[in-house]
Amino acid sequence: MILAILLAAAAPAPMSAIDAERAFAADAQRTGQWTAFRKWSAPRAMMFVPAPTNAHQFLSPRKDPPQSVFWWPGRSYVSCDGNLAINTGPWVRGYGKTIGYFTTVWARQSDGGWKWVYDGGDELEFARDEGGDIKQVNASCATPAPPHPAVETFGGDAVTQDGGSRDGSLRYFWQVAPDGKREFHAWLWDGAKMQPVIVDKIAAPQ
Repeated sequence: MILAILLAAAAPAPMSAIDAERAFAADAQRTGQWTAFRKWSAPRAMMFVPAPTNAHQFLSPRKDPPQSVFWWPGRSYVSCDGNLAINTGPWVRGYGKTIGYFTTVWARQSDGGWKWVYDGGDELEFARDEGGDIKQVNASCATPAPPHPAVETFGGDAVTQDGGSRDGSLRYFWQVAPDGKREFHAWLWDGAKMQPVIVDKIAAPQ
């Protein structure tokens, strides 16, 4: 009994989605951008180029660029059951010549680790002031969470997808118009209502 307690105390803490994001970004610098993207992505992971595309199909033939984009988590939201997380934060490329933001949806895997299932973002004129020793924001477990609020859709031939944790405490929705314009919304259950925590609006590419 005492040995079991000592072993449990010595075991490393489970990796958080913040840890996963930082490890993902570090791998991109160490092993190459697309190599890291492949390693950390789930089989159904989605990227936008600008149309929604399976990440493995898109990344499979691609060689790593000479210089990887660098990014870090600025905010992290986690479902009550701990099985889904959404991170967002800044990125820089070319030693700050180009800046922007990212949003990554992470799903807990059967081995306890994390893989990303959604990766999006855009360029910015001014950098986000986010990062440092951030703490994850957890959804409430107080009562069953309702569906996320309705979002005005692009309509027509737009591609849309709802997603979220099994307990419904962290929800997201994305849509992409035929011209490449897209949006990403995320909500976190606070015990009383679904609070909007992320709204990304990306203009159609020029």
